[in-house]
Amino acid sequence: MIYINQVLQSVKDSTRIRIIEIEESYVYIVNIDANTSMPKKELYSSLITDIEQKEWLIITDPFARGVAEEDLTKVQIHKRDKDWEIIQTYCLEHMNSLLQKNGREVKIKEIAEELNVTPTKVKKLLSRYWQRGMNKNAMLPDYANSGGRGKTKKLSHDKVGRPRRVTINGEYRSGINITDEIKTQFDHAINKYYRKSNNYSLKDVYHFILRDFYSDRYKENGEIQYRIWESNRIPSYHQFYYWFKKIEDPKKDIEFRKSAKEYELKHRPIISNSKVETNGPGTRFQVDATIADIYLVSSFDVNRIIGRPVVYAIVDVYSRIVTGIYVGLEGPSWLGAMMALDNMVADKVEFCKQYDIEVTKEQWPTNHLPEIIIADRGEFEGYAVAGLINNLNIKIENTTAYRGDLKGIVERKFRTINGKVKQKAPGAIQKEYRERGDRDYRLDATFNLKEFTALIITMVLHHNHKIIDKYPMEKEMITDSLVPTPINLWNWGIHNRKGRLRTVDRNILRLNVLPRGKATISRAGIKFKNLLYGSKRAIEEQWYAKLKNKSIDIAYDPRHLDKIYIPNDNGLDYETCILLEPSQQYKMDFLEEVVFQQQLRNELEEEERSKQVQLTINTDTMMDQIIKAAEQKKKQALHQPTSKKQKLAAIRDNKANEKQANREEEKFDLSPNVAEQSTEIIDFTSRIKLEEQPQKKSPSRLMEKLKRKRDEEFGKDE
Repeated sequence: MIYINQVLQSVKDSTRIRIIEIEESYVYIVNIDANTSMPKKELYSSLITDIEQKEWLIITDPFARGVAEEDLTKVQIHKRDKDWEIIQTYCLEHMNSLLQKNGREVKIKEIAEELNVTPTKVKKLLSRYWQRGMNKNAMLPDYANSGGRGKTKKLSHDKVGRPRRVTINGEYRSGINITDEIKTQFDHAINKYYRKSNNYSLKDVYHFILRDFYSDRYKENGEIQYRIWESNRIPSYHQFYYWFKKIEDPKKDIEFRKSAKEYELKHRPIISNSKVETNGPGTRFQVDATIADIYLVSSFDVNRIIGRPVVYAIVDVYSRIVTGIYVGLEGPSWLGAMMALDNMVADKVEFCKQYDIEVTKEQWPTNHLPEIIIADRGEFEGYAVAGLINNLNIKIENTTAYRGDLKGIVERKFRTINGKVKQKAPGAIQKEYRERGDRDYRLDATFNLKEFTALIITMVLHHNHKIIDKYPMEKEMITDSLVPTPINLWNWGIHNRKGRLRTVDRNILRLNVLPRGKATISRAGIKFKNLLYGSKRAIEEQWYAKLKNKSIDIAYDPRHLDKIYIPNDNGLDYETCILLEPSQQYKMDFLEEVVFQQQLRNELEEEERSKQVQLTINTDTMMDQIIKAAEQKKKQALHQPTSKKQKLAAIRDNKANEKQANREEEKFDLSPNVAEQSTEIIDFTSRIKLEEQPQKKSPSRLMEKLKRKRDEEFGKDE
């Protein structure tokens, strides 16, 4: 929620704004640091999103100070009252018009004419009223100085504390006071830069503060450059160091900068349990992965064994309820962790429905973000989790090697799952080493990935309603006759304990955690993982013709490849691409199964290639034999030499004669009597008589005519 008169500061450029009005879905803001500032209109939902993603920090109002009347001079009171009367008489009644950009200048000119002052004077009065808190004392030219030894100073423009030294040029620079908003900046920078594995020094963090909050940005050769403000406008390093020591958190510093192992071994109190560090549901979630003790088969062919799946689980420390799961073939990695996080905020009713399991919201009510996630170092270190930390404000606590006890709750859950799998499921690993003669349990594999996921969901639903042995019950729980099941503890904690539960739009979470890939634009569509996709925008902008073979960045969900997403330039939304008809057969498949199918196809083609090589060699051999026979026949036929001129001149006649001969041999005769006639033997005399009948031509007669013509031509040459 945001409120009227609230002050926000930009993390990006340290701009400070005040909310001066809220109307339905819009808010009006002014820049409190500018000389004059007129209201700007912003979307309420957009500003809320920016605050949630820590792009704007809510800070203490720098003008909200208690000023006693007796501390004010007569000049200050006179000027305040005079300017306040102008605001009351001329401006407040026209405030709705002054908030809107359209018509504002006209209204300011009208007020200036009534007051007999310039429009600039009116703008300055309005700016002071909006910028300094929209109250009577906002019109004061300055605030009174007060304070005493041992008391918190009422800060003015003059710096308190040790004075700055004179510069080498003889200038005296007083510096600035450390206000609440500056402390907020310090705290933000310490969490963002100091408490990281980069091991930045405090001096480095101080430089980051100056870059982020006390510099002007400009572009040079297309790159953003920073110009730090003058020293009398920025906090000094000594001021930063002083306040760092006041807000220092050794536990966080050791965990994030060195390692959690060092803290746990040397500093962690050992007389505690997991629940001690939580104050309700959502304070801490534990996440971990294990390789299930079972072999699965392919959904394409049950005779093909595809190996053991990886199971991710996320458990709330306070209630022990499972808040998210993921079952896949991807080894423990960010991809699997990302899927578990996505399931963490998913509607579990819809999720279970995908696996033909009907549940109610009350049976699995979790779809929230925690304050802290406890995880292994591998998946939750590095660039991949930056979106969680910076945009969703989730703290990541990475455990060290050989410290599985730090995630004891989720580790214990995995032992239970694997125990049940071994008892019930075919294809489960029964013992670590098989003895000679034992049946290979891998041959009993029966479940595919989807079926095994349904099995895990069933066990999770059972766990959520199972009594937890040795749960550290609180007095209030016993008084309320609470049975310690995860569901009961979750619901009781929400109503009776503060907790840290937050909800987030699933698309916003995916925006921060979805894996990215490269797709290629072709004439057939947008190709990714050998699947073809189409987009309305791609058709309208003619990508397939104009951007052919261009590589583009996409985001995708490996569990549902029916869609991929092209991030827009602003990074806040996506262009959705859907599967085209040639790839529709993979619409409901997992990425792992699509990759497996493609690998299988490649293997089959590779086996066939050796046969293709043999076929090509045999074809070439046959062609060579035919060519050789034809060449040999030609050599035998050329017993009489013929000139080149004669050969070329007779091409047309030779073609006509050959065509006529082919027509006689290739013609169709569909007469039913032809097949019934007996074969007639024609002697030489009859053949001569047949040749004397010109109306009945035969192939033999044509061949004789060709032979005579050839003899005549040879005779001419002689």
